[in-house]
Amino acid sequence: MRRADRLFQIVQLLRNKRLVTAKQLAERLEVSERTIYRDIQDLSLSGVPVEGEAGVGYRLLHTLDIPPIMFTSDEIEALVIGARMSKTWAGNELGHSAQTALDKITAVMPAGLRHKIEDSKLFALRFSHRQDVDIHLDICRKAIDNKRVLQMAYCRADGEHSLRRIRPLGLYFWGSTWTLVGWCELRDDFRNFRLDRIQSLQAENETFADSEGQSLQDFIKRMTCQ
Repeated sequence: MRRADRLFQIVQLLRNKRLVTAKQLAERLEVSERTIYRDIQDLSLSGVPVEGEAGVGYRLLHTLDIPPIMFTSDEIEALVIGARMSKTWAGNELGHSAQTALDKITAVMPAGLRHKIEDSKLFALRFSHRQDVDIHLDICRKAIDNKRVLQMAYCRADGEHSLRRIRPLGLYFWGSTWTLVGWCELRDDFRNFRLDRIQSLQAENETFADSEGQSLQDFIKRMTCQ
């Protein structure tokens, strides 16, 4: 990556986040932290309103007026396939939002690049559609964001039925199926649930707080150690 391109990327990353450390910038741009420190200093000297300090993080003041972003051909293709996958696999609400976001991008894109969206040959197909899975996905996603307990009727692969109270933590997509990971109050442990095996689902008014040993980070740590 050219240095000028890297400086532009740093500005964009600072523009999109409240506080970013030099380590995060270095990992994203695949350079050393020392390089990031030099780039931040050069940006400041050139008049870019970067504030912060080494070891704490940096952010960009909102007073900076940045020209419209120009996408590369590969970036446009990535946006298109991402939006189409969301429309096909990410539930009703996110699918609609993905399309409206793509429409907004298309509206402000130069005519010379607009055809890359309209003529893209990348597709995300789904031959077996279940409306209940899309509804379950929307319910789970909102419950995770709002930390609301879920009440579900679930059927395992062996046909066993059960009623569960779940503290939902995260959703994972496996190419054709979604699974919900959560803390199961019945088993007093982490459990994974396939959305297509959920028979009924309801978000309760009850909320929960992250507890030690019961968070998504704890689940990921356990899976990493296995």
